[in-house]
Amino acid sequence: MTSPDSLTSLAAARIAVATLLDAGVRHVVVSPGSRSAPMAYALAEAEAAGRVTLLVRIDERSAGFTALGLALSTATPAAVLTTSGTAVGNLLPAVMEANHAAVPLVVLSADRPAELHGTGANQTTLQLDLFGEHVRFAVDVPAGDNPQRAVRTALHAASGALEGTPPGPVQLNLAFREPLVPEPGEALPGREGRGIFHYDAGPEVLELPAASAELPERRTVVLAGHDAGAVAEAFARAHGLPLLAEPSSNARFGPNAVGPYRLLLEHFSAESALPIERVVLFGRPTLSRPVSALLARTEVETALYEPVPVAWYEHGRRRETPFETLAALGEFAGRGASGWLDAWLLAGAAAQHALDGVLSAEASPTGPSIAATVWQHARGRLVLGSSNGIRDVDLAGQPHPAPLATVDANRGLSGIDGTIATATGIALGSGRETTLLLGDLTFLHDAGSLLLGGGEPEPDLRIVVLNDSGGAIFGLLEHGKVEADGGYGTAVERLFATPHSADIKGLAAAYGVAYSLAGTTADLAAALNSPLKGRSIVEVRTERAGLRALHGRIKAAVGEAAAKVLAAA
Repeated sequence: MTSPDSLTSLAAARIAVATLLDAGVRHVVVSPGSRSAPMAYALAEAEAAGRVTLLVRIDERSAGFTALGLALSTATPAAVLTTSGTAVGNLLPAVMEANHAAVPLVVLSADRPAELHGTGANQTTLQLDLFGEHVRFAVDVPAGDNPQRAVRTALHAASGALEGTPPGPVQLNLAFREPLVPEPGEALPGREGRGIFHYDAGPEVLELPAASAELPERRTVVLAGHDAGAVAEAFARAHGLPLLAEPSSNARFGPNAVGPYRLLLEHFSAESALPIERVVLFGRPTLSRPVSALLARTEVETALYEPVPVAWYEHGRRRETPFETLAALGEFAGRGASGWLDAWLLAGAAAQHALDGVLSAEASPTGPSIAATVWQHARGRLVLGSSNGIRDVDLAGQPHPAPLATVDANRGLSGIDGTIATATGIALGSGRETTLLLGDLTFLHDAGSLLLGGGEPEPDLRIVVLNDSGGAIFGLLEHGKVEADGGYGTAVERLFATPHSADIKGLAAAYGVAYSLAGTTADLAAALNSPLKGRSIVEVRTERAGLRALHGRIKAAVGEAAAKVLAAA
């Protein structure tokens, strides 16, 4: 029931919006609904005043991932607004990703007032605990209450301002009682001519002082996992150590970076002439089993750079020793032993040459050659879809002397859902040209995010679809051997590869997106170098059938080349 001191729904919504904007929120993605109307009107007023940018998406899952991309590209909290009921549940995948990737995503879920709960009222369910441990903070704001304190606490939690807690998603469950619309005669404020300022400095390069000559010489490698940052490259360079960097580390550049490192790890095993003694880990390693095997080797001492709390692991569950400062980490790592870095760089150069030779001998584009081309030509922001795409870049993407693009990827949980929406949010939030590399299944999973309503801003986004008519990654895992053995007939192809005949050109036309087909990597390079305004899809078709054999040839060629170089060193 209402009390004399209760706020109207629109008054409460205006306070919530003002508090959000005062805390730094500059982008809100809105999914239309009736119960969320007070927030929608209050946000429309703020947009008219030039204080916030609104995006509208009819699909809440797409809205959630778009907001995730906005938060990633701006490094500030971004919000998503939904009505009550199943609309809130559609945000769960984006919230889960934001949890494990420490992204400040603010969920604004509208709700019915308390007197309607438990009565069978339409679109009414328990929403507060819907996201469970995936949110840093969740609160019910009853209808008529002042939401200011709750909003402030939520933004503190989302931004990582709470002690010992990394940034991450939060939920404000805002109940609204009718009336849900403005009073007669109210109107939007006059436009002030201001807009949201975009600032994206581009990829970083850092400088650290050279390691002290008093540090002991050690055969240490620097492993840069997802979100490691440029500090990993600077540390490796300062200490004279080889750098093994995943693409989304944003450290895969510089003189110490080794390209096909994961195929070289066996040449520096405990049984080799130059065994790895220590590993210094920046960021989260997510891509390859050889790296996981390296970190599990009991004879190798491991350390993790952790200057602030992280969201991707629980303390005590990993064997790396955490270090908060670069000075302490440097004492653990030491400086590169004589000939240690040279051995890695020589083996890396030989491996890259051998890999390129295998790929150039192929008659048509392959996953690794497509990935290498995208890596070479992408500028601005580069978004890498999960599954084979990011792994192909990790294998074949030759490190640049300096970073050419800021790399993003949803590696919190590495799902294929929401990838187009995430890239859209990144492109709009950064204001920079963005390239997205993804497989056909990842594309189809989120094709609905190509839908933009009338008047919605269009990102400068180039979508490169590697189309091999199914899920090729499973053929490179144990399932490929099961399929080759033949005992399960077509089960692997049907249940894992999930073949299809979807018309990507037709989908592009349906959503009004420009389309082109690249028949060769040269065609792809030309498309990547062409001026980009708005959205375009570049499809590159390839085959899954010979992929396992191709990777076998790459491994053999790299192994032979590396062995020769190391034997002569």
